[in-house]
Amino acid sequence: MDALLNPATGDYLLNQSAQGIENEVYVRLVTPLGSRLHELRRMKDLPRMAVLAKQYAEQALQPILDTRRARRINVATSLARRGWLRLDIAAVDASGRNLSLIHEVRLA
Repeated sequence: MDALLNPATGDYLLNQSAQGIENEVYVRLVTPLGSRLHELRRMKDLPRMAVLAKQYAEQALQPILDTRRARRINVATSLARRGWLRLDIAAVDASGRNLSLIHEVRLA
């Protein structure tokens, strides 16, 4: 078991371990080679950014589905506040355990 990463800070959470796909989902969203979400930082805060963010997140998370580490991954987007986009990720891992993750993306 890996140590659990805190999605808000990127730090390890003490005395907690990742038993599913939590870390993999987080790392795939924040790694520029695995996700295009970092490209949104250069774009204006427009409603169409939510559509792009959803597509980029789904592309980044697709390998988790391809390797069957997850049964299902759903991504929903909303404007969190000015300059920030919120991704709500709901997943079911291979063992049937539910995972919910909120990831915010900074826009220009």
